[in-house]
Amino acid sequence: MQEARFLQSTRGKIVSALRRRHAASAFDLAAEFGLSTNAVRQQLLTLERDGYVEEKAVKRGPTKPTLEYSLTPSAETLFPQHYDRMLNAVLRQVKDTFGPSGVNAVMTGMSKRAVEKFKSRITANDARGRATELAEVLRGEGVEADVIDLDGTIQLREHNCPYSKTVGEHPEVCSIIHTVLHETVASETRQVESIATGGDACRFEIK
Repeated sequence: MQEARFLQSTRGKIVSALRRRHAASAFDLAAEFGLSTNAVRQQLLTLERDGYVEEKAVKRGPTKPTLEYSLTPSAETLFPQHYDRMLNAVLRQVKDTFGPSGVNAVMTGMSKRAVEKFKSRITANDARGRATELAEVLRGEGVEADVIDLDGTIQLREHNCPYSKTVGEHPEVCSIIHTVLHETVASETRQVESIATGGDACRFEIK
């Protein structure tokens, strides 16, 4: 709950934006949030003092270098924690006791619960709208998600994975988001990038 309140504050929104964008200048962030550059710099200075943000001079063109800000590893503690290590241990025990079919049964149940939880909040008439609504729901769950149009294709992007320490051993966990997309957004989706395999984001193309 405390993390959720923080993420709704101006400082929290700046942290979320840096997580999504990987790096940005104070001017970039000011334009995104409709704030003055000085107001954003004050927030960044506080975050830098607390060890959550670091700055780096980047050459963007013929002008003098621009200061860009990015998150430090410590900033991850500002986001809701999903205890993925415990989930990993539980799934390992399920597999040892009941075999792979036991893990699949658990994932099926978790997927069904996720669909039931999200479905009433995803009501748009078109896939683009439904994907946007799902991204909003995911952000409320601690996943920094957004939707873009790329060459005429809709993409849902997850910029962090709350189960990143689990997916390596139990890739079945990814079936949850696949089921949610299929049941709430569109029947045809395809994952084209994965954080678990070294990508910068989990990206899903939506037909």
